[in-house]
Amino acid sequence: MALRPLEGFVVGVTADRRSAEQAELLERRGASVVHGPTIRTLYLASDDDLRKATEEVIDAPPDYLVATTGIGVRAWFETAASWGLGDQLLASLGPAKAVARGPKAGAALQAAGVAVWARSPTEQLDGLVEILVGEDLEGQRVVIQEDGAPRPELEDLLAGLGASVLRVPVYRWRLPEDHSLALRLIDGAVDGSVDAITFTSAPAVHNLFAMARSAGVDQSLRHACNNGVVATCVGPVCAEGARAEGITAPIAPDLGRLGLMIRVLSNHLEGQRRTYRREERELTVQGALVVSGEDRAVFTPKERMVFEVLAAAPPGAVVSRAALLERGWGSAATDAHVLEVTVGRLRRRLGLFGAAIAVVPGRGYRLDLSGPPA
Repeated sequence: MALRPLEGFVVGVTADRRSAEQAELLERRGASVVHGPTIRTLYLASDDDLRKATEEVIDAPPDYLVATTGIGVRAWFETAASWGLGDQLLASLGPAKAVARGPKAGAALQAAGVAVWARSPTEQLDGLVEILVGEDLEGQRVVIQEDGAPRPELEDLLAGLGASVLRVPVYRWRLPEDHSLALRLIDGAVDGSVDAITFTSAPAVHNLFAMARSAGVDQSLRHACNNGVVATCVGPVCAEGARAEGITAPIAPDLGRLGLMIRVLSNHLEGQRRTYRREERELTVQGALVVSGEDRAVFTPKERMVFEVLAAAPPGAVVSRAALLERGWGSAATDAHVLEVTVGRLRRRLGLFGAAIAVVPGRGYRLDLSGPPA
């Protein structure tokens, strides 16, 4: 049976919204999923500021509408309708020049009955800014549907161009009330049992590191994300947030789409699959999964580390015990017995290929897959 692209890998999901949908997409590709939400979307339907802003929009229709998120547009119109103000809000926004940050915001505007005048070419805030800066905004009224974080810099910029700006706060991003699941995810990333973490917004990245800092493990998390754990972002904006936290090489699709993010991650991890052949036998290692014929086994994190270090060494090269102990246990002074036990278990996991791990007395270990299987 052919391996699915994510079999053998554990993927951490940090989203709150659509987390079940994301988990299903990952599991369909064979991944084991750990849910550690780092963000909570707090809707402001009962908030006086949203009601006040909505009434201001109705009383003084804007010349421009900036729509930053699809969820925000939908929630705003649904909330206005619950107040009996839906038709009035649409009548006020309908004539405005509506600028959408991305296709989701544009689709939500159209579904509400508001024509989209322009879209950001980058799906980022800077694309919106370029469009608006090109307009004569002196004396114009601009309404900004905010995403989960205030954007005072955008308001200041537009005000500097002569516009009257009204921010509409539809929802806010907050830390989850329960940090335990996110902390479990952080522990998994640090100890090597989690292979990738997905983020669907920049605040989700920042919140994960904020919780890691509170637990005193942010440096360990950063090191993990730069040394094996694949930080996977939904799009370029989210990836910038990851880089701001010190993750040097997050992966992300060019366009912010959940399905594209899963595809990028699948392609990346599937590319790590390794197949070894000795005579007529074949050994495939993908993530923590080991497959030889009909036999399947799963490495523990320490076993997997030892195998990957040995497999990455040049053919015939010996890897010292000290190097393996430093890599897997944090110190070359660790009792070498733990390494010997790990190697013994690793050989059993490899079955007929176990003899390929050779002990070099006084030096260390060598992986030799060139000869016949035992």
